[in-house]
Amino acid sequence: MGHYCANVKFARPASSDRFARSGRGTLDGLTASDTMIPDVRIRYAAKTDVGMKRTHNEDYFALIEDEQLFMVADGMGGHASGEVASKLAAEVMGEFYRHSKDQDATWPYRYDHNLSYVENRLVASIRLANAKIHESAAKNPQLRGMGTTVVSFIIKGNSAFVAHVGDSRCYRVRDGVIHLLTRDHSLLEDYKEARPDMTEEEARNFPHKNVITRALGMRDNVVVDIARVDLEDGDRFVLCSDGLSGMLTDEQIHDITKRNQDLEAAVGELIDRANEAGGTDNITAMVVECHF
Repeated sequence: MGHYCANVKFARPASSDRFARSGRGTLDGLTASDTMIPDVRIRYAAKTDVGMKRTHNEDYFALIEDEQLFMVADGMGGHASGEVASKLAAEVMGEFYRHSKDQDATWPYRYDHNLSYVENRLVASIRLANAKIHESAAKNPQLRGMGTTVVSFIIKGNSAFVAHVGDSRCYRVRDGVIHLLTRDHSLLEDYKEARPDMTEEEARNFPHKNVITRALGMRDNVVVDIARVDLEDGDRFVLCSDGLSGMLTDEQIHDITKRNQDLEAAVGELIDRANEAGGTDNITAMVVECHF
């Protein structure tokens, strides 16, 4: 499928490419990945890499520029179908945002009055992506079993909203502290909730820690977790696949993100350190910085 609209940027290195592509944008005609929206100035950088063990990259990142929406997806499935799923998730979400700009547009899901308009729109885009991936897998035997995680981050005024399915993560770095804003939908997290006394060593050695319990495409419907975050001057947000969070500790992610003032240097070092730690999976890192 092609790009749905000109203001959606996609990136993934070619399957044989050992060197990651990176993304910096120019939004609204401004230079060097800076943009102005009311009250908030945004800078961002992103990079994805195949890692040290895989032969192709099933991760995907995208930015819908005029919506200030950032996303990372980590595909799964045999015969490169994970690549299809992660790209399709980004494309469907982009198409829904273009379509729903029309005030009279019909939405595919009932409006949830417990959520704001921004939250409803983001959740609907992810649910629609889930449905399209599930439908594609059902129609094509070669794509059967494909799926993808997704973590998305959208800025609206002085607030941000984080929505996710699966174990791709969003962190906030603020005032010298890193805080995980998402909860992995994984067997390990379920086990940790059942056993609050589980040690870090037990968690590291958990035999099924890579098994996720929720992903786009697994079923014809999906529950999307979404949370609102107040923004403060200097906040940095890290969106990543588990190829990063599974290789580096939260403290390492925090140190690298805080120490590098240049965002491209930050995402580059995150990728490099994850590869040095083993690089057992595809690795994607995106850093978004907010200033007032």
